[in-house]
Amino acid sequence: MIVLTTLVFGTVHYWALAVFATTAAGLVCLWCLDGLTLRSVQLSRNALQLPLLGLIILGLIQLLPLRSAADNGGLQLSLSRALSLDPNSTRLVLVQLVSLLIFFSATLIFTDSPRRLRALTRTIIIFGFLLAMFGLTQSLTSDGTRVYWFRQLTQSTAFGPFINRHHFAAYMELVIALPLGLLFSGALEPYKRPMYAFAMLLMAVALILTNSRGGLISLVAEILFVIVIAGPGMGNREQSRTSLLMRTALMRAAMALGLGIILFFSALAVGGPGIFGRLLGTVNAADPTTGRAHFWNVTLDVIKNHPILGSGLGSFSVIYTRYDSGNGLYRLEQAHNDYLQTLADGGIVGGLLGLSFLIILFGRGFARRNTDDKFRRGVATGALAGCFAVLVHSAFDFTLHTTANALLFLVLAAMATLDRRVDEGSGHRRRRRRRSKTAEIESPAVSPDVPALAEPKPA
Repeated sequence: MIVLTTLVFGTVHYWALAVFATTAAGLVCLWCLDGLTLRSVQLSRNALQLPLLGLIILGLIQLLPLRSAADNGGLQLSLSRALSLDPNSTRLVLVQLVSLLIFFSATLIFTDSPRRLRALTRTIIIFGFLLAMFGLTQSLTSDGTRVYWFRQLTQSTAFGPFINRHHFAAYMELVIALPLGLLFSGALEPYKRPMYAFAMLLMAVALILTNSRGGLISLVAEILFVIVIAGPGMGNREQSRTSLLMRTALMRAAMALGLGIILFFSALAVGGPGIFGRLLGTVNAADPTTGRAHFWNVTLDVIKNHPILGSGLGSFSVIYTRYDSGNGLYRLEQAHNDYLQTLADGGIVGGLLGLSFLIILFGRGFARRNTDDKFRRGVATGALAGCFAVLVHSAFDFTLHTTANALLFLVLAAMATLDRRVDEGSGHRRRRRRRSKTAEIESPAVSPDVPALAEPKPA
């Protein structure tokens, strides 16, 4: 689903969301079948699931008929008594949230060994590399108004399979994070480092060619984040933390400087001399925020009038016109700031749920870095860096409202906070094969007189 949700335009259309939700329901069916086979249903105790579950409960409360039918906040809406000013959009958001929670929980449960963690990491890196190649090819062979060279766009600039170039930049921020974390943490064998460095470089060049200012700022923040936290965790007691930092600080700074120089000249080679001029040229002298300052002011008015439970998940596009002080030519779908929109849609309750998610994510993520397994430490470092970069980008855009980006964000959050089962050399791994074998032995349906397996006859 990481691959499929990305290829179908980021899964922003209703038909793609329907397929995504259906697949999540199918995953639940397989999950139950697995539980019947093993005679135990596997559930994760990761606290990161609680804020997502709380957000779903908040949406359900917003659908309750607790508001007067005549009180529609000044909007000419149907006589709905739901707290949400747009109940239909709230239902759609709930379907999306439930589907994302299912995949998030499945990642936490079934990524239960070092082999599976490596497979998941390599899949994301390889797909990110191929996606960057596709995005660069499409960018250099088209005018940016077509997706897959055949779908014409009228109100946005495409890049790769995404209708919005900023969302492609956010996706690159997520996939760059894993090779970046592995390289700066020293978790790769020497012969693998050039290959991972090349993949990371190509992804970064593709991000720069999107001409997304928020993407470029987030990329710089991501690299700085890795420079600061890369290296052994705080729990490593073999060497002094102070002496270790002194020895590795110069090396990491040199790596970052070299990466910046190579990235600069690579972008010039691929995008031409005008690449950075075009990037800076997107700034409007009259309004450097490209209208975002006005959007944010209107969103603040929405927050003031719906402070506790918000106006309803997904209702921003409806309620924006009520508070817009402009000429009304624009029908804004999102606030271009995920933090403000969370407060507008979910109120203080939604904001506290989002804040608790971030606190748990980085608290558990930093704790999981305290391991002697270099690969696990590199993955946790990169996953946290990718989440941090997207969170920076979310201050200027609505990157996490795209299903593909939200799914990969949650997968990285799961990879950063997985328990010790995925550490190399851990002595308490639970092998599913062993559990399945134990279930077969204890099952009364298996007759002891039946031989387990017949010997093959020679040819």
